[in-house]
Amino acid sequence: MARQSRAGDKHLIAYVVCTPEAGDEGDGGGLAGALRAHLSSRLPDYMVPAAFVPIAAMPLTPNGKLDRNALPAPADQAYALAAYEAPQGAVETALARIWAELLGVERIGRHDHFFELGGHSLLAVQMLSRALELGLSFSAADLFQAPVLKEFASKIHVEPQPGSRGVISVRSTGSQPPLFFVPTGFGDCSYVLALVEEMDVDCPVYALPWPPFNDVCSPTLEAMAAEVILAIKEIQPRGPYRFAGYSSGAVLAYAIAEQLLRIDEVVSFMAFIDVSSTADTSNASHINLAREFVLERCGILRDECGEVFEGYTEQCSISELLEKAQQIGALPPDHDLHSDVSMYQRAARFHQALQSYRVPSLPIEIHQFYASELLVSPGLSPDEQLHRKANSPNKGWDLVLDAGAIHAVPMPGNHATMVSNPENRQVLARAISRALIGTVK
Repeated sequence: MARQSRAGDKHLIAYVVCTPEAGDEGDGGGLAGALRAHLSSRLPDYMVPAAFVPIAAMPLTPNGKLDRNALPAPADQAYALAAYEAPQGAVETALARIWAELLGVERIGRHDHFFELGGHSLLAVQMLSRALELGLSFSAADLFQAPVLKEFASKIHVEPQPGSRGVISVRSTGSQPPLFFVPTGFGDCSYVLALVEEMDVDCPVYALPWPPFNDVCSPTLEAMAAEVILAIKEIQPRGPYRFAGYSSGAVLAYAIAEQLLRIDEVVSFMAFIDVSSTADTSNASHINLAREFVLERCGILRDECGEVFEGYTEQCSISELLEKAQQIGALPPDHDLHSDVSMYQRAARFHQALQSYRVPSLPIEIHQFYASELLVSPGLSPDEQLHRKANSPNKGWDLVLDAGAIHAVPMPGNHATMVSNPENRQVLARAISRALIGTVK
């Protein structure tokens, strides 16, 4: 049995019906370590639960159905913790504090493994951001190469990050100009970490943040692009510039390119991962945006919640939808709904800016890596509606660019699985790498 765990984080918790003796784990992981080792040899990493909670029986409702809300939260011993040794030095101690908070584990030792404790790309992005605020300098590649606390700490430099503006260094070295990734339409750049791990390119890679939103005035995509360019220029003062992005957030990369070209800079590479050129401005788009946002928060219970929300979305606010998800056990009782509402409001404002943006014709080429399968869902976000409407591999870009400027390449999977499925993501990463290498002069 699996459920979504702490504070809405999207990883698996396994509930194991066993005798008390089997659940007596002792030090060093015990049952959790043994089960993780057994499953790791048979399943892909993303299917291996982060924690294993022993219980005497599955809790049931009066109707005989599984009572998700009665499932106990995992204690530290439910995770595959290594034999405990206290962190040493300021860097290990600071990292252990961040890991404990994000992973929901009370005590992190210097031999513990970030990903074996339930870490994933979204949590890695949060961890990188918090560490940068403390002046800890490193890249996401360091975490993937050395996920054990003491080994990861040894790769970190303690120095301020002047002018970083929230930019995340995904890969820090390379002889070619940097590649900048933009966040998705929900402000998420976690997709970048796993994708870049599979890429074979000789360049630094950065994940750009959403710029801060003005609380008084609705942002425009042009204003957002200008703000992001300030961060880009601090890393790379002059072109040629290279960008990549997934879903509707990548239109921001196009707006950035527009402004760079106006000041006579060179934009030599644009990689779009299933990106349409226009936005649906119908009322249904706002309804589906809220629905898709909540389903994304539901993580592994997405399909089950989709059936519950069918026909329920139009009458409800984002707060009511999140509360409904909490009531059916898709979100934990202590989930921070207020934070989610704030995040959704930012996403809604971004989509408003996106819908107001008039896409110009630019003298650039784009590489469109489009999903070869149709995304089928009872409720679709604005992004996904566009992918269904734009039947052409060009995704509508041929209305603003010459056909010869669009290099469309089919990718396995649909709009979601082309990035989330490891096999599909590997194909995508290699295709982007080939395109990037082919543009180097």
